[in-house]
Amino acid sequence: MEDFRRLRIGQGMDVHAFAEGRRLVLGGVDVPHTRGLLGHSDADVLAHAVADALLGAVRGGDIGKLFPDTDPAFKDADSLVLLEKVAQFVRDEGYEILDVDSVIAAQAPKLSPYRDQMRENLARAMGVAVENVGVKATTTEHLGFEGREEGISATATCLCARCR
Repeated sequence: MEDFRRLRIGQGMDVHAFAEGRRLVLGGVDVPHTRGLLGHSDADVLAHAVADALLGAVRGGDIGKLFPDTDPAFKDADSLVLLEKVAQFVRDEGYEILDVDSVIAAQAPKLSPYRDQMRENLARAMGVAVENVGVKATTTEHLGFEGREEGISATATCLCARCR
């Protein structure tokens, strides 16, 4: 039986508002839409939520601590590259990423055609098998800021195990 004291759960959440003149990047996929998300980096809410979940599992703070939006080095940064660095941080802390599950909340655009590519991109960035990464999308039935199409949010949960 697994020693459950070696297991850690992390939770992450991110929110970005829509903005004109930006591309919409979710899970490393350029999703066709009339607007993108506002942010210092590419504003990939899904990759950011996953990164925060991983950091939470190893008690490593959040992505703002590692990649502050006041640092010009991260201006328009590819969030999958940031996620790769977070995954390496998790490994350097002595943990293995076992499983990640996530939900994107967006009234529009329809995201189901891009889900598999998002899973593949996130898995590659974290160095895990794609079957260990879940991505779901939901609308909010026109409720809240997502429902009013003011922005998109994402949540993620992960399970990590101490390996040393």
